[in-house]
Amino acid sequence: MSQTLQASTLLAVPMAPLVGSVLAGIFGTRFGGNQIGRAFTHTLTILGVFIAFVLSAMTLQSVALDGARFNETLYTWMVVGDLKMEIGFMVDGLTAMMMCVVTFVSLMVHLYTIGYMEEDEGYNRFFSYISLFTFSMLMLVMSNNMLQLFFGWEAVGLVSYLLIGFWFNKPTAIFANMKAFLVNRVGDFGFILGIGLIAAYGGTLNYAQAFAKAAELGALTFPGTDWMLVTVICICLFIGAMGKSAQFPLHVWLPDSMEGPTPISALIHAATMVTAGIFMVTRMSPFFELSDTALNFILVIGAITALFMGFLGLIQNDIKRVVAYSTLSQLGYMTVALGASAYSVAVFHLMTHAFFKALLFLGAGSVIMGMHHNQDIRWMGGVRKYMPITWITSLLGSLALIGTPFFSGFYSKDSIIEAVAESTLPGAGFAHFAVLAGVFVTAFYSFRMYFLVFHGEERYDQNPDAHHDHHDHHDDHGHDHAPHESPWVVTVPLILLAIPSVLIGFYTIDPLLFGEFFSDAIFINADKHPVMHELSHEYHGAVAMAMHAFSTAPFWLALAGVVTSYYMYMINPAVPAAIKRVFHPIYVLFENKYYLDWINENILARGARALGTGLWKGGDQAIIEGGVVNASWKLVGWVSSVTRQLQSGYLYHYALVMILGVFVLMTWFVWLK
Repeated sequence: MSQTLQASTLLAVPMAPLVGSVLAGIFGTRFGGNQIGRAFTHTLTILGVFIAFVLSAMTLQSVALDGARFNETLYTWMVVGDLKMEIGFMVDGLTAMMMCVVTFVSLMVHLYTIGYMEEDEGYNRFFSYISLFTFSMLMLVMSNNMLQLFFGWEAVGLVSYLLIGFWFNKPTAIFANMKAFLVNRVGDFGFILGIGLIAAYGGTLNYAQAFAKAAELGALTFPGTDWMLVTVICICLFIGAMGKSAQFPLHVWLPDSMEGPTPISALIHAATMVTAGIFMVTRMSPFFELSDTALNFILVIGAITALFMGFLGLIQNDIKRVVAYSTLSQLGYMTVALGASAYSVAVFHLMTHAFFKALLFLGAGSVIMGMHHNQDIRWMGGVRKYMPITWITSLLGSLALIGTPFFSGFYSKDSIIEAVAESTLPGAGFAHFAVLAGVFVTAFYSFRMYFLVFHGEERYDQNPDAHHDHHDHHDDHGHDHAPHESPWVVTVPLILLAIPSVLIGFYTIDPLLFGEFFSDAIFINADKHPVMHELSHEYHGAVAMAMHAFSTAPFWLALAGVVTSYYMYMINPAVPAAIKRVFHPIYVLFENKYYLDWINENILARGARALGTGLWKGGDQAIIEGGVVNASWKLVGWVSSVTRQLQSGYLYHYALVMILGVFVLMTWFVWLK
């Protein structure tokens, strides 16, 4: 084991944001008497995340260049029989990459928050929350065991609840954070069942020890069935990922989470919470490779999410919700890659997506600030000349999102499409169609938003809600009605995120997909699932891949999406209205989000409530309380009332009973003779 990675250094990575969060949360809020001001609060939390980023970058350098690795237990919390519950770190290529992505995006969000939240009363509280979020995600990705993984998993869920409902006086925010919390509990129930099955049959929670027993578990069947035990384990684990990474049908919480402030939209949807499920499945690849059934299930769920959530982005008018549905769709792409056994491609897209999606969310927030907190893209237009930095960075992010050749999103997205084409699983045909169709859909809604916001005639003065505080509980950042560029604390993070959004795919595709970077972090059964082997044969370098793309279907589908959106919203705006009239039933279906919210609220929630009421009245009140508790005391009371008649207190009653008793005994003995 390399000595270049020290436990103390690794421990400082999650602890630095935690210390900043605790100090800001105690001394910077009413809870601790507001002893430190805003400037000191944001300095403290940003310093903590900056330290974490620097140490993560140093760790990545050691891992990538020196081959350093770390896998040790730092603290044993509890031992139950042979089962050890520990806290420890496993650092390999997968962990090091995730550490850098999480800390860099978090650092950009922290800087951006200085400008975006400057007039909010909960300024210090917000910084405390986002630093705590960073700590939770780092504990998740650095863990070397499933107990710590579950701790980080639940911690990011808890802090997301606090952040989505940050404006707790707003009913829609409270509804959204409760919705996110409950939906994630559904997924987490499956997740903990999967961990429990590994602990029960493998006898360990440690990654390395559990993976060593994967083949042994693969030979077992689930008790009472002919199902493979490993299939049940993998599907349970993936149900957890469906909740956390917002896969159909557990995706419903993510669009509503836009009720929180824009910086947390970038943090939750780009590099932290929603990518936890993708990371977890990748980390558990030794188990998933043993079950084609589980992989096919993952492939189909990912394909449904990628295509059908993209459709919903076509009709959104809230700028943040357009980007949110884009996140859903891209998470579907990552999940499809997982199902195709292209785990490295999935996390490669996770990395590239983190940068350009954070850029798009923060760009959307910059537009909201410049438009005096208007979020409706129908009342924007012509913003390009007022907000040049926001415009160019948003354009670069959009080009990366749609997979423009040479941009980072191109290398990861095209690799997913090619990987699915090579898969032999039963669901691969549908998945390939879904990801190809999704290219056109993504390009259309992305540039629909781009054109309506930055080009065309100026419509901000026609907004009927222009003089109302729309969403973000702030005052205007200026007294004029024209849009204005955001301050440097907002634009600098946009520029810093735009750079990797353009370049990082080009420079990292070789080591991440076709090198040894993930060799000891990801396990693939190349005989059963030769997808990555086939991709390596077709790959001839980053430049050749980009040049070849100009003659492939994804490029022309993306171009068609851009051209179609330009024609419909810049040249002939009457076309969308005509399409809406002709396809009104489909539009209503999209507008109601496939009625999944209605089903959840009116069928599942009411059904669960009716079941609970029935169990309460029929089970608790009638059987337990009425039949057991009340019946027992009534029986005791009846017996007492009978025996009380025998205890009269009169001597002649007792004498009579004694005489009768003697008579009965004498009669009994005579009868026996």
